Amino acid sequence: MATKIIVLDDDPTGSQTVHGCLLLTRWDVKTLREACDDEALLFFILTNTRGMGDQDAARITREVCVNLKAALADRVDITPIVVSRSDSTLRGHYPVETNVISDELGPFDAHFLVPAFFEGGRITRGSVHYLRMDGREIPVHETEFAKDSVFAYSHSYLPDYVEEKTKGRVKSQDVERFLLEDLENCLPRLLALERNACCVVDAEKRENLDRFSENLKRAASRGKRFLFRSAASLLTSLADLPPQPVAPGEMFGYARGKAGAVIVGSHVKKTTLQLAKLLELKGAVPIEIDVDRIASEWEILLEETQQKANAAHADGMIPVVYTSRVERTFSDQAERLAFGEAVSRFLMDVVRNLPEDLGYLIAKGGITSNDVLSKGLALRTSRVLGQILPGCSVVRCPQDHPRFPDMPVVIFPGNVGDDDALAESCRRMSGLA
Repeated sequence: MATKIIVLDDDPTGSQTVHGCLLLTRWDVKTLREACDDEALLFFILTNTRGMGDQDAARITREVCVNLKAALADRVDITPIVVSRSDSTLRGHYPVETNVISDELGPFDAHFLVPAFFEGGRITRGSVHYLRMDGREIPVHETEFAKDSVFAYSHSYLPDYVEEKTKGRVKSQDVERFLLEDLENCLPRLLALERNACCVVDAEKRENLDRFSENLKRAASRGKRFLFRSAASLLTSLADLPPQPVAPGEMFGYARGKAGAVIVGSHVKKTTLQLAKLLELKGAVPIEIDVDRIASEWEILLEETQQKANAAHADGMIPVVYTSRVERTFSDQAERLAFGEAVSRFLMDVVRNLPEDLGYLIAKGGITSNDVLSKGLALRTSRVLGQILPGCSVVRCPQDHPRFPDMPVVIFPGNVGDDDALAESCRRMSGLA
């Protein structure tokens, strides 16, 4: 019986520490069956629910689970491990998504929160989740991410975070804590878990999650059923893949021989710093989208952007299309989400009209990356080739794509990398690093 790790991913960056697997932007039963038959140990279903409200996130998650249940109905040869992959800075629809998964695919003996993402400097110690930045370890509730207009929270101590997000349904003192010193020999505790116990897991380095994963697999072989709410690093340990076939510095070999383009949608501080460094790169041509013009001047703005991008590409330059950096305020969550959706729709119109002989495309931002794959490029599936930088995956359009056959796409999360990382990804894809 084969294990298949099935990841419901609320943005496309969950693939960032693995390779060789499929990313699905469709989740009909036929597509899910194809993914189950694929030789890779795991696959990702890109739901993009972080860009939705609670009700839509629940609806999409339920739809995926119902279809997944149908796809697995006669597959006695597969033991599924289900992961709800989300943000390493604790943003996302928790516990909405794990509740729906439990309803449709349960019962589970426990669900685990494992937000560590080592490549992005996210670690958990003493059940407190930290962001490593500028030589410091900052509790995540003190960062800009905790002030997110949709997913704000007040606690870095994960049991308190659970109580906050479940509105007291799960009390902090009832959360099972797996500390660093527990991970080596935690099998007896795992075997004793029942009735969807809520657990939080420490991790400072990959070896911690490697040991934890070994114990998880032993418990699963004895019939225990677990659900995971995790960032990317747990997936690396669960999959235990060999090194990627093409080294990060050689990824330019996938480019189609022409200059590429960059689409930047993320608005976090890290992205703005990276964008500034990218625009210092020789050959980078800035094309700023004034988001205040989108609602009233869509067609005019799109034509202007297309002309600038085409002219830059014709000169062998790299068009860098980015949204204006001015921070906006919104009256409520619905207004903020609607605005984000409109901006994303506009950026996808830009993607659809990029030059057909584009060498590569870099998509900066989690939701932006998802929309580029599913809407801008209209990919049903794509395969992860590997990472060009820690946390940044490269996928490729299929050979029969109507506009961009075999074009590589770099999925670049908004909150990953040092200030020079976006520019470095361009240098590498251009063969200049």
